[in-house]
Amino acid sequence: MGEKQAARGRVQDGQAGRAFWLKQLHRWHWISSALCLVGMLLFALTGITLNHAAQIEARPQTLHRQAQLPAPLRRLLAGEDERKGAPLPAPVAGWIGGALGVGVDGRGADWSADEVYLSLPRPGGDAWLSIDRGSGEVEYERTTRGWISYLNDLHKGRNAGPVWGWFIDIFALACVVFSVTGLLLLKMHAAQRGATWPLVAFGLVLPLLLALIFIH
Repeated sequence: MGEKQAARGRVQDGQAGRAFWLKQLHRWHWISSALCLVGMLLFALTGITLNHAAQIEARPQTLHRQAQLPAPLRRLLAGEDERKGAPLPAPVAGWIGGALGVGVDGRGADWSADEVYLSLPRPGGDAWLSIDRGSGEVEYERTTRGWISYLNDLHKGRNAGPVWGWFIDIFALACVVFSVTGLLLLKMHAAQRGATWPLVAFGLVLPLLLALIFIH
């Protein structure tokens, strides 16, 4: 009788342990799923648009603006010194933001003897701003290539800034949690689902075969 009770106790302990891990895995799987849902849809859809970028026509739109820097501010840029990556003086950057609606505060600029030039790349387009150091003439041009190009650049993290880069890292980590917990759940349910491991193996072998056969 004692041996049967001990065996029954071991079985119950095993079942309790399995139930605990199932609960934890389900919890982390649905949490990571909720965090990843919108991001995975975005990255999946933009994966398709990136794969067919040559077939998707983009119609760039260009905005061009000019302004004249006031004399007191122009004196802040006077000289012929050359610098790389030095930002504009705060009063000049503030005036440009108000006059042209362009945020350049803290952005690095290339200073030559004749002009100050700022490259202002952005997701889905490009922009630049030039200030003539002698005359104070300000020229700004922005090119946009549409929402698909914008989302494609977000997919790649291109010109999207450090905060978006942090989001991609956190999103990738959540995807890893989602995938690993999904794999562990497959393992725990594989005994009742005979097709589990053949499907997992197929998901592994298929891209390897495609790469080996069709990519040279």
